[in-house]
Amino acid sequence: MTDTVLVTGVSGFIGGHIAAQLLRRGYAVRGSVRSPGRVAEVRGAMAEAGADDTLLEVRRLDLLSDEGWAAAAEGCRFVVHVASPFVTTRPKDPEDLIRPAVQGTTRAVDAALDAGVERIVVTSALATVQYAPAPRDHVFTAADWTRERRGLGAYIVSKVRAEHAAWQAADRRGMRDRLAVINPGAVVGPLLTDDPGTSVSAIQQIMAGALPMVPDLRMPWVHVRDVADAHIEAMLSKTAGGTRTIVATDPVSLIDVAAVLRERLPEASGKIPKRAMATWLTWAASVFQPQLRDVRWLIGSTQRFDRGPAEALLSRPLRPVPDAIEETGRSLAARGLAG
Repeated sequence: MTDTVLVTGVSGFIGGHIAAQLLRRGYAVRGSVRSPGRVAEVRGAMAEAGADDTLLEVRRLDLLSDEGWAAAAEGCRFVVHVASPFVTTRPKDPEDLIRPAVQGTTRAVDAALDAGVERIVVTSALATVQYAPAPRDHVFTAADWTRERRGLGAYIVSKVRAEHAAWQAADRRGMRDRLAVINPGAVVGPLLTDDPGTSVSAIQQIMAGALPMVPDLRMPWVHVRDVADAHIEAMLSKTAGGTRTIVATDPVSLIDVAAVLRERLPEASGKIPKRAMATWLTWAASVFQPQLRDVRWLIGSTQRFDRGPAEALLSRPLRPVPDAIEETGRSLAARGLAG
């Protein structure tokens, strides 16, 4: 009998790649979307990824409603909760982002435990790790936790509270070993739809020449296929229960990303800026530019992250960042999204 995996947020960038990888491995996937109108898009994404969608079922679930969660988890061997509030601009009310993130995660974990699944894997974020108090030369590990404080954006707070909610839901039932959490960095790679998502949009803006100079933002890039594989290995590993796993590289600057794009995609690099904005100027610009203000914690970043547990989970190294950047750029160009 084919094992079924519930994958929430299957229409998203990460959720789509996880679903496609599961289908390629022979699992039945029960995916969730917020709108029934996205079913055709999801099936098209599976075809784009080279996956057979005959074992794919798509259901509607709302992060803010109990309706359908128990039925969606029923009969599943595993649950992978990826769904999260969609972020395009800073919300006027932070609770518009925080509430669905926390409530949706709690609903997913509770429904999974009620259904008796073997393992729940929750997609968190590196943001729940990298704002922990630490000395300058600290290598961040899964033991580090971001503490809420003034100045943290709604997205970061939503991720911190949602991950805490996942662990609390498992602990209330004495089932911490049923839960595993993946904490990815800035996820890039080939698109399955025309929605570039948050991290890919940074590369899209570079290719489009959105700014005359490249700001000094340094991001912990990671290939979406590594993130998808990490979720699946955490789902299957006998030792992953009760663990958090950082899946990210040390930060690479946007000017270095621009250099990779110019070198490997010369035909699509006509608008890519060649000048880097100084760190101090990037800080100054962040006062006036909302896009920079929301990511000012990445300005001049020198953070380092322990990738050992992720590579042990995957039984291989993470894919090189230049290769991930190249694949992202080629995907954007092929879809006419490079500006």
